Amino acid sequence: MNCVAKRFRELTTDELYDLLQLRCAVFVVEQNCPYQDVDGIDRESTHLWLEEDGRMLAYLRWFRAPEDPGKLHIGRVLSAERGKGWGARVLKEALQRIDSESPAEIEIEAQVYARGFYEREGFAACSEEFDLDGIPHLRMVRPRKEND
Repeated sequence: MNCVAKRFRELTTDELYDLLQLRCAVFVVEQNCPYQDVDGIDRESTHLWLEEDGRMLAYLRWFRAPEDPGKLHIGRVLSAERGKGWGARVLKEALQRIDSESPAEIEIEAQVYARGFYEREGFAACSEEFDLDGIPHLRMVRPRKEND
């Protein structure tokens, strides 16, 4: 299993197609949630995924929001199949890379059902629940980790 991280301009056309197809399959089709996935943030993001035999197994992206450049945001965290540990693995890999390359406070808008998943990696809720595209979410943050 390989872990791949690329900035938007480094993605091949096939990689971009594959990650958009997987995001659509999970967030739009599986969760029955029509929303504008292609939001312009991809161009400013680092895209990280696990792959095996040319198949994308898990994915996420991270970026610095222009309104708060001192904070990183992680989003679109997904796994092609549940119960395989791929989501946890891709999240841990992203956190390790962020901590070693550009430590920062990290914020996510987590689906409420995944709260424990993120808490295991050091995130803590920092908001009340809110509706995002018909799905309950909450904001969570993980403090900046310093390099050792």
